[in-house]
Amino acid sequence: MTSPFSRRFVVRWSDADANGHLRNTAYPEFANDTRVALLASFGYPWTRFQSLHLGPVLFREEIEYRREAAIGEEVLVDALCAGIAPDASRWSIRHRLWKADGTEMAVVTVVGSWIDLEARRAVAPPADLTKAFHSMPRSEPFTELAAIRRK
Repeated sequence: MTSPFSRRFVVRWSDADANGHLRNTAYPEFANDTRVALLASFGYPWTRFQSLHLGPVLFREEIEYRREAAIGEEVLVDALCAGIAPDASRWSIRHRLWKADGTEMAVVTVVGSWIDLEARRAVAPPADLTKAFHSMPRSEPFTELAAIRRK
């Protein structure tokens, strides 16, 4: 992968606050939808996760708000790898949100892992998903993360 994965959204009435601007909770929702589409582009739609009894889990989410968008405006959201463990058992993704004119609106950074939904514990993902995460374009800054310790 040479350029960041990205998606476009249009701010809907239901995405807006009382001022007609993108509400604060819509920023991470756009990032979440982008992440789910990114995983599907790696060959991991939700149905595949279900069949593997595996799912992504977030430990932390941080949002830096910079500019608002209004109802009807287009928003571009991308996904960059901000950190990863060698086995991809832990990862961080940085989402940048822009208006169509290039104005940066926000940065949403998440840190997560994978959960075995039957054992209810954090695990490393399958080898092909690990490879896909390692192939993602990296953000600045980028952090090497420690693997999840297993007991």
